[in-house]
Amino acid sequence: MSSGSDVTAWTLAAATKIYNLPFNDLLFRAQSIHRTHFDPNAVQMSRLLSIKTGGCAEDCGYCSQSAHYPTGLKASKLMEVERVIAEARKAKDGGATRYCMGAAWRSPKERDMEAIVAMVRGVRALGMETCMTLGMLSPAQTERLAEAGLDYYNHNVDTSERFYNEIITTRTFADRLETLANVREAGIKVCAGGILGMGEGVDDRISMLVTLANLPAAPESVPINMLIPIPGSKLADSLPVDPIDFVRMIALARILMPKSHVRLSAGRTDMSDEMQALCFFAGANSIFVGETLLTADNPGEHHDAALFRRLGLKPMALEPMEPAE
Repeated sequence: MSSGSDVTAWTLAAATKIYNLPFNDLLFRAQSIHRTHFDPNAVQMSRLLSIKTGGCAEDCGYCSQSAHYPTGLKASKLMEVERVIAEARKAKDGGATRYCMGAAWRSPKERDMEAIVAMVRGVRALGMETCMTLGMLSPAQTERLAEAGLDYYNHNVDTSERFYNEIITTRTFADRLETLANVREAGIKVCAGGILGMGEGVDDRISMLVTLANLPAAPESVPINMLIPIPGSKLADSLPVDPIDFVRMIALARILMPKSHVRLSAGRTDMSDEMQALCFFAGANSIFVGETLLTADNPGEHHDAALFRRLGLKPMALEPMEPAE
């Protein structure tokens, strides 16, 4: 079976058969595919900044920023453009090549679009790739972001279509796919993945990856998150993901989407160095650097640098960027 941009789509049965391979065979297959498309020892370094925190109208059960749950997080206004660019400059000096900006919105309001566009242009002028996650987007909004030169838009599907309503009720799985289609239509690269550890079954996890792989074009970036249980949220008491199961999902993502960057995303603070090393071997080749991910903890840059030295990994070089219109 092959991925979404080819003639034959992946099926759940075919993907499940791969997932259930003996662990060594699965990792060997994933690493072999990884080496065909990427430098096996290069990892993309991204930085994530919350440009508008808390007070979100969505009821995503995993999120500290939802207004539906007593997580204790205070809502903030949209950050000033100059401050965002200053933070991006610091991230670049720290080795990041992609700058991701996230706002806790159901969707951006028109009054905020001018500032958002200015942030994209300003960060891009620093020579960094730009990524935004702002909730649902209309075709007109995606066109404005594309004209500003936005490189990537992040909009995770989170889980399988079957399990989706157990986690979120304020928007549908179809809404997620519609935004991804709008982003793709505007010529912006797609960043879409999901979260493991929300009470879903293995079939749900595999189905999520099959959905992404079978999009008209697979996402260029696929973040795989391990749930960080947030006190006060709906999923505060969720059980941890088995480390081997998590590595299997990284490997499956690499096999189903050979040319995508697979990002080892949220939850790294609860992963041992050995678990992260297995994830890199299984095909993960992107991480977020810095102390925080929006509102959650992340391993510090010194820890990541030490791990990279131990594993012989290096930051991935930035590819030449096309100029904005």
